[in-house]
Amino acid sequence: MPRNEPTEVTDEWGGERSPKRRKAVRYGVPVAVAGVSAAMIGLVPAFAGSAPDLPKISAQDLIAKVAKSDVQQLSGTVRVTTDLGLPSLPGAGDGAGAFGGAPGGGAQGGDGASAAPQNKLMELASGAHTLRVAADGPEKQRVSIVDKAAEYSLVHNGKDVWAYDSGSNTAVHSTAPGERSGKQHRAPEGLPKDLKTATPQDLAKQALEAAGDTTSVTVDGTAKVAGRDAYQLLIKPKQAGSTVGSIRVAVDAANGVPLKFTLTPKSGGAAAVDVGYTNVDFAKPAASTFSFTPPKGAKVVNGDKEHATAQRGHGKDAPSRKELAKDMDGLNVIGKGWTSIATIKGDGPGLPSGKDKDKAKGAGGDVGKFLDSIGDEVNGKFGSGRVFSTRLVNALVTDNGTVYVGAVDKQTLINAANAAK
Repeated sequence: MPRNEPTEVTDEWGGERSPKRRKAVRYGVPVAVAGVSAAMIGLVPAFAGSAPDLPKISAQDLIAKVAKSDVQQLSGTVRVTTDLGLPSLPGAGDGAGAFGGAPGGGAQGGDGASAAPQNKLMELASGAHTLRVAADGPEKQRVSIVDKAAEYSLVHNGKDVWAYDSGSNTAVHSTAPGERSGKQHRAPEGLPKDLKTATPQDLAKQALEAAGDTTSVTVDGTAKVAGRDAYQLLIKPKQAGSTVGSIRVAVDAANGVPLKFTLTPKSGGAAAVDVGYTNVDFAKPAASTFSFTPPKGAKVVNGDKEHATAQRGHGKDAPSRKELAKDMDGLNVIGKGWTSIATIKGDGPGLPSGKDKDKAKGAGGDVGKFLDSIGDEVNGKFGSGRVFSTRLVNALVTDNGTVYVGAVDKQTLINAANAAK
């Protein structure tokens, strides 16, 4: 059988784009990349086995196959590693205190902090991890993070949500939000609404939906992933200022499910973001998979109660969802496609500097020295500022506190700041 030759796809994939789709094309890729960079995922071992011979398929048809895929039931193991080149933050420890958040949305330091979904999921922002995953429709999911010494599980079964940390032997029980009896219960914040947010499917679909005339999409051969035949989609930015070198997606030849997602920076080296199944089964998981009973002796925390207590403790100072949305009015997106940049206008002093004698003493001076050690000072028509860089996402903070951030190189940030001046 013939091997698949690259077939380039640019703006139109055989159909018209709606205005909503065009908006997604403009903003979606950088947002998806930034979200992945901040949140979690990583590197899988190389494709195993010889490349299978599969019928030739065009990029348009393979993209359509992914879009039509609606697998609701699966179980398997996902290998997750992240290599973003992020520096270690001073004073940031492991576990509950590192990133804040509490079970059920409660305050940091609550009784169930060690089992808080927000804390555990943020641990996936670096290093290598193994996840065991299972799903049976929108109301039943299970994700377990398996470490050498402990296991952490999130279980969503109808109205019940459990988070369990075997290291501290702590379980947090919460009620999934539901409008009324008979309606589907949504998973709470910190637990994926469906299992795809912990697997390659969601990442691949975000990238494909956002691809436009700034993107090249080709079919680049075949592979064996988790023992299944797969086509490989290769997604490349056409814009020089992007820090993304390429995205490679392995698509199940039988059902269109993305099996592996790999994002490689333009700077080269190991993949910065790569998520992939090491084994997967699309049969209906046993009902017992989604049952959870706290082990004997476990500390059980009422997540709903902690959340309510935290809200009362904040009193009038606790921002509502509407207030938080209003605060984001200052966020603006400039540019197009892969070189889109999110900006937040500042109206005060920028970041502290270790060179500032008035701030050289105490905690402020320590912070300034640390920022000087990881940020590059830059100057331009906009004034002065500091650029903070990772392998994928860079941010410029100007002397008046305006922030420019995106999956773009340093010069592109400086050019954007100069143009906005």
